Amino acid sequence: MSAAENKQRAQEGYEAFGRGDAEGAMKNMDDSVEWVVGGDNALTGTHTGKEAVGQVWAQVGAKGFESQPKEFLADGDKVAVLRSNTIDGETADGADVLTYNAEGMLIRFETYGNEAAFNRAFPK
Repeated sequence: MSAAENKQRAQEGYEAFGRGDAEGAMKNMDDSVEWVVGGDNALTGTHTGKEAVGQVWAQVGAKGFESQPKEFLADGDKVAVLRSNTIDGETADGADVLTYNAEGMLIRFETYGNEAAFNRAFPK
């Protein structure tokens, strides 16, 4: 897939997630996707597979999580998303880096920023 196609898939995934459409958000996600959560909290680490990602989404959803993408930057198999996240009433800017395979399926999602809020929302 081209960088432009990967960018389009990322935008569609964020739009679906924003509507609460988990199935639509996972449509272009590989079954063995790796979801990497930074920080030092109960969610920190790599969550592998759609089921594990769904469990993370349920946990953050319970804390009022929202993601507001501001810009999508694509180059090759990577899409960087500059965004604001809100968790447990705290909002901070950060970025997500999405990696797609040759078939245009999301294989890795890494979050950067807002770690302090996640650490408070999900203490170890």
